[in-house]
Amino acid sequence: MKKTIKKSWMIVSALTIGMAVFTPHQAEATTAQTTNEITVKAEQQIKGTIKSVYGDNITIKGKDGKNYYIDLQKFSDKQLEKMNLVEGQEISVEGSLVQDYSDFYTFDVYKKSLPKEITKEDLAKLEKLFNQTKKLEKEEKYDEVEKVNLEMDKITKPYILASWVPVSFEEFIEEYGFSEKNIVIKEKDQKQLKDIYQQWIKLEKSGKEENAQEKFDEFQKVLQPYLDVLNPPLTFEEYISDLELDIPADAMPKLKTLYNDAKKADKDKNDQLSEKLWGEFDEMINPYFKPLSFEDYLSNFDFEIKANDQKQLKKLYEEATALDKKGDYEKSNEKWDAIDKILNPYMEANKEILISASKVTINGKGYISKH
Repeated sequence: MKKTIKKSWMIVSALTIGMAVFTPHQAEATTAQTTNEITVKAEQQIKGTIKSVYGDNITIKGKDGKNYYIDLQKFSDKQLEKMNLVEGQEISVEGSLVQDYSDFYTFDVYKKSLPKEITKEDLAKLEKLFNQTKKLEKEEKYDEVEKVNLEMDKITKPYILASWVPVSFEEFIEEYGFSEKNIVIKEKDQKQLKDIYQQWIKLEKSGKEENAQEKFDEFQKVLQPYLDVLNPPLTFEEYISDLELDIPADAMPKLKTLYNDAKKADKDKNDQLSEKLWGEFDEMINPYFKPLSFEDYLSNFDFEIKANDQKQLKKLYEEATALDKKGDYEKSNEKWDAIDKILNPYMEANKEILISASKVTINGKGYISKH
């Protein structure tokens, strides 16, 4: 199946356990969705009701019946806190149209996360490099973007390291949640982990990245047995039982072997083999997944579809999922394309208009953006 909306019932094959460590620079990737055919004034006032809140972004159902995606990153955290945005609230927004979600990530937004100590000279260098990354992103030259990001990191890292105040070892360990499951780390291991942690901080502070990474890997190695107890890997039987699939008995041995081999490849950090084995596992297990009912599939869309189109969609959907179940993806793709052809006009008519907000009025109070 080639469209993302078709894989609602697909399996998630791997679980990643991660650790939050400070990162000097975070590049932002977005999926392109343009509003080229929409004409909005440079500064337009939109009145409507908040549909959803995502941190410093909201969606609005306008009184004009249109859907709006409003970016509020120009406002300070304190302003956003005072707004107290909640679904269902009436709101008025003034702002300008942008063509793509990535356009919300401006240099003003980027520099909000930078240390205040950074000099005007370095800010000017960063702005030039930032604008360069935006141009390269539009040209889809992502390797070049990565190179420029590294140049930006070289400028920002000394400032970030200078202002970085690491948490204590005790706080760092507490974040894992061992105490919540009554997992006690042995005194000998505690002492070793604390020593390694302090060494890791010194190496990070001095900018010795490779040595710091080696030290952090050492930390993880000592901690791993406790992580295994905290997050025990699912056995094949546990994994399959959670999925509630009707798998023939003769298919089980091969699936179990693939699952265990894939988990071992994960543990050995053999990424190439892991990807291959999980791919084979997914391909073998997918036919046993039950697709969503047509009604559940349709509930994913927050717009009304005409009765005649619904009837046609239901027929195509049932044919497409039946072909997918047989593994006949060439024919099923034709059905999915036909589904998309019916749905696309609805999606086009209901797609979100992207607005970068400069003023918000809510609960009778107005807020002007800081940038």
